[in-house]
Amino acid sequence: MLSKIVEKVAPSNKTKYLLRLYATAAPKTTSNAKREVKKPQENASFMANIFRGNLASTQVFPYPDVLTEEEKELTASLIDPFERFFREVNNAARNDENSQIDEETLNQLWELGAFSIQVPNDFGGLGLNNTQYGRLCQIVGANDLGLGITIGAHQSIGFKGILLYGTPEQKAKYLPQVSTEKVYAAFALTEPSAGSDAGSIKCRAVKSADGKHYILNGSKIWISNGGIADIMTVFAQTEITDPTTGEKKDKVTAFIVERGFGGVTNGAPEKKMGIKASNTAEVYFEDVKIPIENVLGKEGEGFKVAMNILNNGRFGMGATLAGTMKHCISKAVEHCNNRTQFGKKLKEYKGIQEKIAQMSLIQYATESMAFQISQNMDAGSQDYHLEAAISKVFASEAAWYVCDESIQILGGMGFMKETGLERVMRDLRIFRIFEGTNDILRLFVALTGIQYAGSHLKELQRAFKNPAANLGLIFKEASRRAASTVGIGGTDLSPFVVPQLSSSAKDAAECIDLFGKTVESLLVKYGKDIIHEQNVLNRLADAAIDIYSMVVTLSRSSRAVNEKLETADHEVDLTKAWCYQANERCRTNLKHATSGGHVNFYKDLSKIAETVLDNGGVKTTHIVG
Repeated sequence: MLSKIVEKVAPSNKTKYLLRLYATAAPKTTSNAKREVKKPQENASFMANIFRGNLASTQVFPYPDVLTEEEKELTASLIDPFERFFREVNNAARNDENSQIDEETLNQLWELGAFSIQVPNDFGGLGLNNTQYGRLCQIVGANDLGLGITIGAHQSIGFKGILLYGTPEQKAKYLPQVSTEKVYAAFALTEPSAGSDAGSIKCRAVKSADGKHYILNGSKIWISNGGIADIMTVFAQTEITDPTTGEKKDKVTAFIVERGFGGVTNGAPEKKMGIKASNTAEVYFEDVKIPIENVLGKEGEGFKVAMNILNNGRFGMGATLAGTMKHCISKAVEHCNNRTQFGKKLKEYKGIQEKIAQMSLIQYATESMAFQISQNMDAGSQDYHLEAAISKVFASEAAWYVCDESIQILGGMGFMKETGLERVMRDLRIFRIFEGTNDILRLFVALTGIQYAGSHLKELQRAFKNPAANLGLIFKEASRRAASTVGIGGTDLSPFVVPQLSSSAKDAAECIDLFGKTVESLLVKYGKDIIHEQNVLNRLADAAIDIYSMVVTLSRSSRAVNEKLETADHEVDLTKAWCYQANERCRTNLKHATSGGHVNFYKDLSKIAETVLDNGGVKTTHIVG
């Protein structure tokens, strides 16, 4: 049985390509039937392991608290200046109206250190870690997302590559500029033919005969800070020679490009639906001479650089949008507490109460994810890519929902520009698109997890080729499967949560077990062709998102009880209600992923789409005329 599964799950070239776009390759194991199977490198990711039906609890329980007292004091000391800036200096409505941020506001942001939050002190920055950065992101998200994009494009992705991959010389040269010298940075990846499909970029850099520089030509579109940045992280195709075979092949290389090199120009600022205050422009490169020492990372490893920059920064979106949601909820609550209709305050109506509660649940889950991930990163975790992708998808969709419901509660007032929520809604729309569209990230979550599950099955197959040397591994797996078959030995989260959450923890545990079984059944059913079953993959991804949201809220609220926080009872209520809903959604999605009836439903959808696409639009007979 195992060998049949393994034969079917060998990833296709398309699967490998998609995974390579959004993460570094999963650890590989060597195989030799005559030797004992080597244990693969441990992956501590909670999400990766549930695809195998395993519980890896270290990154979810207990809820982390990694900041030292000194770091907490430093963070607290920065909150008031940041909030005061948005209260007294920044004008989000004016920024949106003018489609730019005025120079005085930007200067005060520089003075505040907002453009160098995570740059080490030695280079002029605030030197904050990911969790501290996330706390300040919440303040930005609650006040001005357009301005937030200007800050984020600069440091979350613009010069993040220098922090992650820069040589000591590159850091010494560029980090002081982007920290204290008011030099803006940008991240230049997207091209007219390369959005989610980053492998199809056309920008090309050709190495000189003496090997001392590259000549870059091409263009990039929709680059945040593209019109104001003087330092850019740029990705281009380069010819790389395989040192072993001598074969020449195009591979992407990352470069640090200065506008001062010459040949770097940009178009006019784009006219956008939202985040109007941020500068977005096309950038052109014509015979730009880049010194060889400005290669970022290794030649030919630009994909790795680009995707790790994006992976590293995604948690910040969750923190930012948690702040946005908090702002929207406060607007709705203020209205509910003051507005009277039909002789009663709005807050007294059950329908309104349900809306406020639902918005609060979603905000709590978003915030719990963001700071679970940031603190794991600060604790040294390298296995956070799946969780970060989930956080980005969840936060961007949650914030849209919360803002929309806030507008609905305010009614006509919510639709008016003066209230400010229509601007927030316009700003929010981009978050489901950039830094990896939610559609692609759902596929990434599902396919990365499936690949990890498949690698375990391959390990078992190799073990069976020489069972005498691998009895421990074989017996362990056999015992696990036998126990699961008779309904014992499943996931148990009760040791990690407080007693009042035991029922919710049981639901989450059952979802984890059901998830692992569903993944294996899908591997048996589809094998490597699973990549073509995107409807199924989306169901699987949504179930994974709900499981992660359940676990992080269980962990956080349990910590609140154990720490005797004044919000503990409220957090327990939030968690119970959230887990009830997430549990139902998760089971439904997993059922639909494997249901035979849904196969016909998906076929009908495909047939409908083909008809509409071939017809160039809606194809129905007009009722009249």
